[in-house]
Amino acid sequence: MGTLIGQGCIGCIVTIFASLYTDEDMSALVATLLRSRGLNVATVPEQAALGKTDREQLEFAASVGRCILTHNRVDFERLHLQYMKENRQHAGIIVVPQRSAYEVAQRIGILVNSLMADEIRNQLLYA
Repeated sequence: MGTLIGQGCIGCIVTIFASLYTDEDMSALVATLLRSRGLNVATVPEQAALGKTDREQLEFAASVGRCILTHNRVDFERLHLQYMKENRQHAGIIVVPQRSAYEVAQRIGILVNSLMADEIRNQLLYA
């Protein structure tokens, strides 16, 4: 689930759903709930990245092709604009207001399931 063999090309694999990376400020329960929906989610603690700066978190997420999920609107809006100005690539940034983990997971799930990974790449989105 999440990938598909491309039609019209031999050996092509198209990623359907974005792989996700939860920022340090995101509840671990959100990751669990998203995984229960079949989404591929990595977390800051799992990557031994606690205490890294927002820039370092985005650089890591970009390096492994994961869309970062955060509550930190101001800093990630700034980072997104810097990336665009510098013509740098990232796999997407999804900003979600702080709500219950269930509502956050629902908002992210709706957004991620309505867009392909390519449509999220280099975008700053609000769930």
